[in-house]
Amino acid sequence: MKTSPRVLLKPLAICALAALAASTLSAALIFDKSEYAARRQKFMEKIPDGTAIIFGAQPVPNYYNFSQGNDFLYLTGVELPNAVLVIDGVRKTAALFLTATEAAARNVGVSADIVKNPREVTGIDAVMPYENLNNMIMGIAARAKVLYTPFYPEELYREASTEKFRTLQLNQALNLWDGRPTRELQFVKVLKDRFPQVEVRDCSSFIWELRTIKSPAEIEILRRAGRIGAKAHTAMIQATRPGMMEYELSAIMNYVCEKEGAQESAYGVIICSGENHPYVHYAEHDRKLADGDILVVDAGPDLDYYDIDITTTFPANGKFTPRQKEVYEASLAVHEANMKVYRPGLTAAQCRQEVDEILKKQGFDLSKDYFKRMRGGFGHYVGMATHDVGGGPQTLKAGMVFANEPYTFYPEENLGVRVEDTILITETGCENLTAGIPRSVKDIEALMKKDGVAQILKKAGLY
Repeated sequence: MKTSPRVLLKPLAICALAALAASTLSAALIFDKSEYAARRQKFMEKIPDGTAIIFGAQPVPNYYNFSQGNDFLYLTGVELPNAVLVIDGVRKTAALFLTATEAAARNVGVSADIVKNPREVTGIDAVMPYENLNNMIMGIAARAKVLYTPFYPEELYREASTEKFRTLQLNQALNLWDGRPTRELQFVKVLKDRFPQVEVRDCSSFIWELRTIKSPAEIEILRRAGRIGAKAHTAMIQATRPGMMEYELSAIMNYVCEKEGAQESAYGVIICSGENHPYVHYAEHDRKLADGDILVVDAGPDLDYYDIDITTTFPANGKFTPRQKEVYEASLAVHEANMKVYRPGLTAAQCRQEVDEILKKQGFDLSKDYFKRMRGGFGHYVGMATHDVGGGPQTLKAGMVFANEPYTFYPEENLGVRVEDTILITETGCENLTAGIPRSVKDIEALMKKDGVAQILKKAGLY
């Protein structure tokens, strides 16, 4: 009997899905284990006189998904709760301590292979139960002169270490009615109390220095995340109309990001419109868009623990007013001039000077108020955190990734603008990792004449 193609389709699809699932489960680490080994080797070179003890994240006490601390993940790739990494800079060895079972690994969405074959998967020769950690630390303290550990808080999803540290210091450690130290500083205190003969030093900056320069493997993930973010912003702009609620735009942004494979948004979708332009991180999504509004939308995806930062500015009705156009095109001009001069070795002062020269040659009047507010320069680093560790570059180096984000706002006019992309410094110049978003006034207005996802669904009676 002749077999129908429709009959063949189902078993073939099942086989394909099974193969995909098997390959996904076998990928216990985001990168090849050699990537993490190289990072640990570089870290060892920074602590030649001591041993570092680095704790991974604890299980979440809520219904959010577990996420590993970025510093720990950077050095190990291990996405398991209550893991600990010990790196001996003197002996050039590393040890990993785990508590998780195979079931616990699968419960947090990680391949069980990392528990069944931890040495093979991670590339770390010494992998032991967590119960052995106490003896390990006691032995290290008996011979070591220096113990290293991070003093800054771990970064989880949507967190940044320095910002988190300031918040916890103000509201917890320095609060007269609280006084608790952070988890990291509590560990520092325990080490100093138990081993007074050993010097305890902060190793946060050593890890951060490594994270500042992205490897080719990291850059490839950031490129993929950038394409997702550009696609999501374009879809959101195209669907925007007066009368919509801001939360509808946020929903479109998040839908496209997750549809394209991102875990979630890198930070809560920021939408500034109307009277909310002065609050540059406003994310309540509580305004109904009015004819004449201009929006500043700051949003990006998180893909495999790597973030993208994008901001678009556009009119709710699809047509810039003369004043909106004037200020927007100034921001875009600074943004594009930055892109022309970014290169290894460039300082912030040189960048400002060269951008000013470009703008003058283009005929812009730099005495305008908005140009005084929006100068050429570099924004914050972007990577495993949106406001990534290290602050921002002073002198550009190949492998740096940061935000190009000239912006300003005029509260009295309900007007704000920002043009932001995530930029990679290459050996010869720079690369826009979030290219593809309509940026010119002409292109934005042309895009917004087309039906977006909201309009298409409404016509189908599904919105």
